[in-house]
Amino acid sequence: MSLLVVGLSHRSAPVSVLERASLSGDARAKLLHDTLAAEPAAEGAVLATCNRIELYADVDKFHAGVAELSTLLAQHSGVGLEELTPYLYVHYEDRAVHHLFSVACGLDSMVVGEGQILGQIKDALAVGQDLHTAGRLLNDLFQQALRVGKRAHSETGIDRAGQSLVTFGLQRLVEGAGNGTGTGTGAAHGTDVDAWARGKRALVIGAGSMSSLAAATLARSGVAEIVIANRTAARADRLVEILTEAGGTGVAARAVEMVAVGDELTRADIVVSCTGATGLVLTGDEIETAAQGRTAPLHLLDLAMPRDIDAAAHRMPGVHLVDIESLAEASADAPMAADVDQVRTIVSDEVAAFGAAQRAAHITPTVVALRAMAAGVVAGEVARLEGRLPDLDDKQRAEITQTVRRVVDKLLHAPTVRVKQLASEPGGAGYADALRTLFDLDPETVASVSRADLNDGDVKNRGRV
Repeated sequence: MSLLVVGLSHRSAPVSVLERASLSGDARAKLLHDTLAAEPAAEGAVLATCNRIELYADVDKFHAGVAELSTLLAQHSGVGLEELTPYLYVHYEDRAVHHLFSVACGLDSMVVGEGQILGQIKDALAVGQDLHTAGRLLNDLFQQALRVGKRAHSETGIDRAGQSLVTFGLQRLVEGAGNGTGTGTGAAHGTDVDAWARGKRALVIGAGSMSSLAAATLARSGVAEIVIANRTAARADRLVEILTEAGGTGVAARAVEMVAVGDELTRADIVVSCTGATGLVLTGDEIETAAQGRTAPLHLLDLAMPRDIDAAAHRMPGVHLVDIESLAEASADAPMAADVDQVRTIVSDEVAAFGAAQRAAHITPTVVALRAMAAGVVAGEVARLEGRLPDLDDKQRAEITQTVRRVVDKLLHAPTVRVKQLASEPGGAGYADALRTLFDLDPETVASVSRADLNDGDVKNRGRV
């Protein structure tokens, strides 16, 4: 079996296609179940964010796997296969590992170095575990990706290469406010955002991770008030508690129902929206109504995919909209930090280490089966000896048994240690087959060891995300 990833992202597809290809929670679950039902795949995981959809699978056939995974992505995303295919990318085996590790480090993000992707990878693994679609390979892969991402952020200055999507979006709002067009090219800093946001009223639509981050960022920037609107009132109330409780930001905050968004829009200076809605949350008519009679611009930041805010707002006087599409255009020209090269080195080293570990693990069931066969031979010979020498006492019998075992262990030690070393090297997969052939090992015995090891690994991996 081999690792395969098929996906599309802001680097391969226009925002208009990404919007239409977004997956709801239910659609992701159905996609995973259908992936495992497909003949070429034994495991599956979906990494779906606002600017990427990727399907990971352990497959036994490359071409059949690519065809099946591409078809499944098209079926569940709602974009026809013929239209989707030109925007899909495919990574296989080590290249697939390299891709996920790069994603985890923020190298493939819209804003290089952002750390939110680690939480999204963690969520993707948790879903795969809950649905029992992530087995040994994908558990190992995603957990290692999380470790690699954390290593990159702790050992390098990759954080300096960019900011979170929220911070980047707010900075784009500041730049637009500075020249009145939303197309500013100057680099805004945190202090510029603080000075711009201080004293303003903010409306945050949604209470998920991105909206919560936006609310916390605005609170730290010194806004006068934050209003949280969410379809689930309990989540909005909880976010308000976090913002206002002792030890929090101390900002004035309150929760409202979604039906009150129109009224709140007329009072807000800054609006950040990031929901899971499939349709528009703020229509052009609502925005136009809210903008009438205002003395100050209405600043809108849309971080949702598909979009929450009508793109018609780009053309409205007195309204400044920054959305995923404009962020993608801005980030394309962003300078790369010197730390990126260091992170790339980390990724390359970790990919090599992961490949070696997986190759070594591949031969383990064969080695275990070999030792089990040897133990059986020892037991058989000892039993035969007992039949021929029935007068042996317990001490003599134990000494003979131990001697035979030591001989067998010493004969097997060097070959099994060496074969594990050889198997961990590139091209070492054939050593397991050679070992099975040389010792005439029963394939079913090896397979049963693999299944037992997999089941034990699943138990150990549960809850370790």
